[in-house]
Amino acid sequence: MTELQQALDRELDGEVLFDDYTRHLFSRDASMYAITPIGVVAPRHAGDVVTAVRIAREHGVPVLPRGGGTSLAGQTVGEALVLDFSRHMSAIVELDPEARTARVQPGVVQDQLNRAAAAHGLMFGPDTSTSNRATIGGMIGNNSAGSGSVRYGMTIDHVRSLDVVLSDASTARFGPVDEAERARRAAGDTLEARLYRELPALVDAHRDAIATGFPKFWRRAGGYRLDRLAEPIDGAPFDLARFVVGSEGTLVVATEAEVGLVPKPSRTVIAVGHFRSTQAAINATEDALACEPAAVELLDRTILDLSRSKLEYAALGSILHDDPDALLFVSFTGDDADELSAQLNRLDALWKRHGHGYHTLLAETAAQQAALLKVRKAGLGLLMAASSGANRPVAFVEDTAVGPDRLAEYSERFAKVLERNGMRAGFYGHASVGCLHVRPFVDLSRPEEVAKMRAVAEEVRDLVAEFGGANSSEHGDGLARSEFNRHLFGDELYEAMRRVKGIFDPEGRMNPGKIVDAPSMTDNLREPALPPAGPLTTMLDFTVVAGGQHGMRGAADRCMNIGLCRKDDVGVMCPSYMATHREEDATRGRANALVKALSEPDPSTALGDERLHEVLDLCLMCKACKSECPLSVDMATLKAEALHHKHETKGIPLRSRVFAGIRGLNRLGAASAPMANLPNRVPALRKLMARAIGIAPERPLPVFAQETLLTWFHGRGRQQSHFHDATRQQSHFADTGSRGPLTFLGDSFTSFTEPAIGIAAIELLERAGWDVRLESNGCCGRAAFSKGMLDQAKRQASGLVDALAGTEGPIAGVEPSCVLTLGDEHRALLGADDPRVTDVAGRARLVDELLVEAIDDGALRLRDDAWPAGKRILYHGHCHQKAEVGTAATVALLSRIPGAVVVEVDAGCCGMAGSFGFEAEHYEVSMKVGEDRLFPAVRAEPEGTVIAATGVSCRQQIAHGTTRRAHHPVELIRAALA
Repeated sequence: MTELQQALDRELDGEVLFDDYTRHLFSRDASMYAITPIGVVAPRHAGDVVTAVRIAREHGVPVLPRGGGTSLAGQTVGEALVLDFSRHMSAIVELDPEARTARVQPGVVQDQLNRAAAAHGLMFGPDTSTSNRATIGGMIGNNSAGSGSVRYGMTIDHVRSLDVVLSDASTARFGPVDEAERARRAAGDTLEARLYRELPALVDAHRDAIATGFPKFWRRAGGYRLDRLAEPIDGAPFDLARFVVGSEGTLVVATEAEVGLVPKPSRTVIAVGHFRSTQAAINATEDALACEPAAVELLDRTILDLSRSKLEYAALGSILHDDPDALLFVSFTGDDADELSAQLNRLDALWKRHGHGYHTLLAETAAQQAALLKVRKAGLGLLMAASSGANRPVAFVEDTAVGPDRLAEYSERFAKVLERNGMRAGFYGHASVGCLHVRPFVDLSRPEEVAKMRAVAEEVRDLVAEFGGANSSEHGDGLARSEFNRHLFGDELYEAMRRVKGIFDPEGRMNPGKIVDAPSMTDNLREPALPPAGPLTTMLDFTVVAGGQHGMRGAADRCMNIGLCRKDDVGVMCPSYMATHREEDATRGRANALVKALSEPDPSTALGDERLHEVLDLCLMCKACKSECPLSVDMATLKAEALHHKHETKGIPLRSRVFAGIRGLNRLGAASAPMANLPNRVPALRKLMARAIGIAPERPLPVFAQETLLTWFHGRGRQQSHFHDATRQQSHFADTGSRGPLTFLGDSFTSFTEPAIGIAAIELLERAGWDVRLESNGCCGRAAFSKGMLDQAKRQASGLVDALAGTEGPIAGVEPSCVLTLGDEHRALLGADDPRVTDVAGRARLVDELLVEAIDDGALRLRDDAWPAGKRILYHGHCHQKAEVGTAATVALLSRIPGAVVVEVDAGCCGMAGSFGFEAEHYEVSMKVGEDRLFPAVRAEPEGTVIAATGVSCRQQIAHGTTRRAHHPVELIRAALA
């Protein structure tokens, strides 16, 4: 390994990573397998790929190309040199709208290509549910399909040519050639020549086996596609580009692909049939197909129930009729709105005539479809969320397919196989092409469960063969199904496939053990290989974080590597991955790193490992993973605990102590203002601060207020009651009487650096009828928590909870991170069974919610002429707010301003994340995160647009990154008050 690493380091421009943590991160994909690779290379260009393959060959080491690493069958793990194409080789080289083609590097993500193509009214036909992280290289490796395959086919149908590196490190360009060109290329002693010479002879020798050995059903992704060489399509007698699609990196490494594009329909409409059983939904598929849809998708009750439990997907439940056991999504696409409506009506009438379903929801607008599509694409992740410890939905009979006309009978037989073996499973998938995604729950840590899994796999294999279907219809063979290929294809055809492998890869170095000559499907299982968790005492209550069991490792090991945290340009999770595209900066990378540390004999010591904390370092603790990750891997809490253990062995850095004590620091700054504000104006002081504690010199510091919220509140004296009474006497306020007591939480920033926001909030609450009490002495502990100083955070949390537990009425605040800490972090710090925590968390609310209620019941009235009609408010929500309660209340509050048009910016984390953006080594990443979507969105707004943001960090970042001032929503409501 040392010699190999040194050789790669010398000759490659890309990263060469052989440390134990990186190798562990790449030992897993979204399958049930784990194999530690020899090393990892992130090539920067095709030349790096050639060099890596050559050096690996010289050292006798296998090579394994990898895209997003979200394989469900284990294609992307192996004892090999992994080539990670997603890091650097992700460029769209050329897009030709007239020819409807694109040349792309293998790391290009499907949605990335579709965004570029959409500008020309085009798209890439195959539509995977993982389109926001699936790379084109990975789709070529697996021959991926997706929901639209009934119309657009599979990836193999859209590949025009491939630039490849062969097993001997030579290069070639594959594509369709006529007989004369094939003969010309067959001349010579190169490996490429051997391919063009020997493969036709192989096909001729086995034509009968090829004709009879492949399943007749077209939608398949298993074995080598000798049928494509035996039966040419598009008039091309020989096409190695399409032949190697679906070969899972076992024949060649692709470095560039030319793919075809298809016209992108301008409109989509969806009919959602509601059914009392999964079987009833499947029975309705034939009628749906008669209407020529673009897709027919199935979701069963298991998926629906899971969607209701997740904030991210809860909107679906509000639009469903009654309580269906299954849904059938039937999509129609085109450009003629009337024609699409007619198709919907035709389907609805057909289902009614034949008695299919009890209700059909017709969704014709993008707004109506949003919740539907979100849940449909999240089927796998939602199913994985039902995991309980080691009992997980496992992909081993995951995407069999039969002709849609036989799907009803097949699915009934399939269900009986599971029932007979005592297995439960969720059913979803592409009913339009007879593909069902079925994941039975299995505890792979128990040998008897592994044996049962294998028995079911064999029974389903034989069942699908009986129905003339495909054992793998879109996710490939990998480690899960390759073992069965001889049984499925027969001896002669299987031996022909082994010969294909031998011609392309004589030394067996290209991703060995997949498709042919594979190990048993029960070898290399992830769960049995994981040692028992070592003893570990944690400060935080991980029964809260991990769903009630299995401690800290259980909380980290919930990750099943489906890779949603690797998405770009949508949502919040994971902001640092969006900035760096490094596996270790995604939530799953950090979770897997923690699993490694927590599996060591002494996990407490392992949690102090410096390399582990390099992996955790760029986690902004935005908490988006808690809501956006279908399995709710709470990395913010896990990182806090890991930092705590590091501090116990290596001490607490000065800067961490400073930021953890932000309340005291802000109080001192306000008391000594304006002197305390000098560092903002004196460069020498800023440089000194940067050297002393590592504050980024480019970052403006908060400005301390001389009059704090506390001094304002208590300095009002009699004016407070007079003000309160006077507002009641004004005729334009409703006389609602007192709403009762309310405690306003004066957070560390509202109290000392932005008191105007707290003043506006309190004035609004008092006008609404609340008797406001200010709590501005204690700290919630959020800052200490984020720095892993959990002893301090626990003391602060306990002190504040004591002060709040004796109060009555709501506890309200304007800073989401502080208000929401009263629930989530306090439960982890003090225990969910602490009655004080339960009481306080149950009463904690953002001010926005209370003000909406007060406006709606007339207690607060806003001027009709407060704003010019059509004036825009661009609103950016705080990450913690999005993760815990959502932003609907804030959007509703801003929408109450007469004349205002509220637009919630589609941006992720602002990049500031409390102290993160102040820290010198994080400044560049912080700004890059802001540039992802937030800064461009703000800059694109005209000067007249008002910018609003609920988080203090967000407002600081917007001001620094765009020079635009962002207001807290309560300031805007206060200014509009009648």
